[in-house]
Amino acid sequence: MGIADDDIAHVRQATDIVAVISEHVALKRVGLRWQGLCPFHAEKTPSFSVNQQDGLYYCFGCGAKGDVITFVREVEHLDFVGAVEKLAGRAGVTLRYTDRGESEGRKRRTRLLDAVEQAVDWYHERLLSAPDAAKARGYLRSRGLEGDDVRQYRIGWAPEGWDELAKALKLPDKVFVEAGLGFLNRRDRQTDAFRGRLLFPIFDQQSHAVGFGGRVLPGGEGPKYKNSAESAIYAKSKVLYGLNWVKGDIVAADEAIVCEGYTDVIGFAKAGVPRAVATCGTALTEEHVRLLRGFARRVVLAFDADAAGQHAAERFYQWEKTHDVDVAVAALPNGVDPADLARRDPAALRKAVDGVVPFLRFRVDRVLDQADLRTPEGRARAAEAALAVIREHPSDLVRDQYLMEVAGRCRIDPDRLRERLTDNAPRGKRVAVDRARAEREVRRESPEMELLRLFVAHPDEMQGWLDWVTEPLFRDELALAAYRALAGAPSLRDAIDRADPAAADLLHRLAVDDTEAEPHDVVFRLINEAGRRAMKALDEQARREPESVDLGEISWLYQRIDEMNDPDTTVEAAEQLLAWLSGRPEENHR
Repeated sequence: MGIADDDIAHVRQATDIVAVISEHVALKRVGLRWQGLCPFHAEKTPSFSVNQQDGLYYCFGCGAKGDVITFVREVEHLDFVGAVEKLAGRAGVTLRYTDRGESEGRKRRTRLLDAVEQAVDWYHERLLSAPDAAKARGYLRSRGLEGDDVRQYRIGWAPEGWDELAKALKLPDKVFVEAGLGFLNRRDRQTDAFRGRLLFPIFDQQSHAVGFGGRVLPGGEGPKYKNSAESAIYAKSKVLYGLNWVKGDIVAADEAIVCEGYTDVIGFAKAGVPRAVATCGTALTEEHVRLLRGFARRVVLAFDADAAGQHAAERFYQWEKTHDVDVAVAALPNGVDPADLARRDPAALRKAVDGVVPFLRFRVDRVLDQADLRTPEGRARAAEAALAVIREHPSDLVRDQYLMEVAGRCRIDPDRLRERLTDNAPRGKRVAVDRARAEREVRRESPEMELLRLFVAHPDEMQGWLDWVTEPLFRDELALAAYRALAGAPSLRDAIDRADPAAADLLHRLAVDDTEAEPHDVVFRLINEAGRRAMKALDEQARREPESVDLGEISWLYQRIDEMNDPDTTVEAAEQLLAWLSGRPEENHR
């Protein structure tokens, strides 16, 4: 549902962002800002900063940013309306809802969730008590799942009949179909989606039942597993089975375990490792990783990572970089799934989790362990295969570390391996990243950035300097874009809203970055540097085309710049330089 803009603004104004964040992060006042360890990524040195006055936060480590509504959404995994409603209740603000269309959408979602919840209860009761579920109960016991497990995870049984759920629930056709519970046959009669299957209800992270994973019993017909069809409330690429139960343990351990089966999740919990989730009939997706990153930094793969790695290595490495996660592998015994290992030897399952290794380490070790290293030919083949795996990693430093290990185990000169590796090593991207990082550091210390910090931190004080700050003083296009947004907006929040994404991100960072600079020092430095750039451009033009430049103008610039270094003539020289710069074509002073 839509919430009136005035009410959203009222909630922001009535909420102390420091008080809210302090419930999750230990903040310490540093100057005008508050600092602490970022709740969105693992760190030992505080890089998370909060601007209490403007109600904004920014992390210089991972780039997380936003206002108090954003923070509550990210930390408590709520949608926008849910976060506003939570904060409104806290602040005693009464909300008005305005968007009827969106309100109808939320009502529809509620109807679908209620329908799936009814189905969960009906299937669960059927498993517990119906005579036709006896075989299913026996199968669960053979897999080590007792009555308490069945009740905790609300496991159900779909009988063989084609419309038994439909007859029991008596839902409208539209709700029955849209909730993924079944379909209409040729006679327009409701037909159940699941028949003759054990059902594992799938919940979203707020514990709403959104779908089912159905397993056929041994000897049954059809595919072994069948999932609910995707619907308005269920998307396989965005939902992880078990997350609703274990998200607290994942946060505490800063680690999430990803497996493939519903019984694997239950097995991990029964073995004393309650932080496993499962994909619902699909491969691990970036949406899954993004979801897990909200709870933990390490993602542990507890399935056949070697087979997955042959097709997904590039994606895994990209996710590590993009989402700041560590992808590791639990070295389970070959051919044994976690559910079976949890039943037979839970200590071995715990040991596999305790001994996780980085994804690349796992793949390189698997290649070398399976190779015949007794002969020169075998060692050469092993080295080639290992290099093929190592070459996929984007970091040249990481690649070289593993190369050295391969060289030692295969008894080959490391330089020989480097020659073969560097032909296709992805160095270009790394160089670009390093160059961009260097440019950001230079930009951070520039007078343009210092000026923007002053306008963000002390907007009232800086009003008196608006006539001195003109666009020709800016060399950095990003700083200029941010300044334009600030100069034309009544508040910092309005400036962020109207700025382009790059400039908005810069303003977010500056909002939590304190400064002790004096306005006149920064403004006069800007004028001085702009004058020097213009003088240099004229000098270069005079060398190329002597007749096109007035040497007296260059001499005049030299004199004004020199006068700016004298406290007695600084202001007058700055005024003259500013007037001259403002009258120059843009290309002559940039």
